[in-house]
Amino acid sequence: MTDYGNFREGLEQRLAALLERAEVIEDDLRQPLDADFSEQAIDLADDEALEGVDEVLRHEIAQIRLALKRIESGTYGTCSQCGKKISKGRLEARPIATRCIDCAS
Repeated sequence: MTDYGNFREGLEQRLAALLERAEVIEDDLRQPLDADFSEQAIDLADDEALEGVDEVLRHEIAQIRLALKRIESGTYGTCSQCGKKISKGRLEARPIATRCIDCAS
């Protein structure tokens, strides 16, 4: 079994940063709309963009949590498709990878 402590640390740091960023976005989305109708249109457009960013963040958060679970269970670094080891270089480039480069192609 390979030691993935460095990957765990990086994933945990990234997770904390994403959770903090998502919380800021959600706080902004909870703000009431401006009384001015023209400002409301701008606020709604901004909110729509923020919701898209929040969705992307939430997806990455979920992927990181799954990667951390794989580290805990001892399956991190093993291709979910073919069962071969995922290269260290691939994991460094994409620590949430679940498939080796051959299966991901």
